[in-house]
Amino acid sequence: MTNLLKTFGRQLAVGFAVLAALTVLLGVAYPAGVWLVSRIDSHAAEGDQLTDAKGCGVGSALIGVDPKPAAGQPDWYLHSRVAGTADDAMAAGDPASSAASNLGPNNPDLQTRIELRRSYIAARDGVAPSAVPVDAVTGSGSGLDPDISAAYANLQVARIAREGRLPESKVRQILDDNTTGRQWGFLGQPRVNVMRVNLALGHVAAVCHT
Repeated sequence: MTNLLKTFGRQLAVGFAVLAALTVLLGVAYPAGVWLVSRIDSHAAEGDQLTDAKGCGVGSALIGVDPKPAAGQPDWYLHSRVAGTADDAMAAGDPASSAASNLGPNNPDLQTRIELRRSYIAARDGVAPSAVPVDAVTGSGSGLDPDISAAYANLQVARIAREGRLPESKVRQILDDNTTGRQWGFLGQPRVNVMRVNLALGHVAAVCHT
């Protein structure tokens, strides 16, 4: 009986030691390590929140939301890719319902939507439909891309300059200032952050969220 109690006591002590070690390792050391790594780019780790010139919160540089001008107001916004899962051609959709359309490339419904989007963008920016780049008429898996291609951004320069009464050279400089090159120099394509460009153009929040 005495030996049984000693064995049980040793096993209990080992169990508590393992529990304490794993608690320190997985409950303290690992979370602390993850937090420290996140501090390498702490701004992005906190959601990369952006504010306008008035100090009002306007959203995140990591989540794309297509801006819509108020009724009767000039459209001098840089527009993003198709957002959300709305059925109409260029609707912004609901950012809370982030998802892809799940329509395959040979689906006639998708082809119809793409043609509608291409016609809409061509008319909006005064270009031939063949000049509209692919990312302008297609969405991503998330439907909330914060960036667009340099080709789609440059397509919108003339309209932004005209409607915003800005020199085209200034608009192009703003695009250049907010363009990110290929990741590590060889992955992906150069991309332009839509929200950062619109803030640099001088757009501000309609309602201030602080």
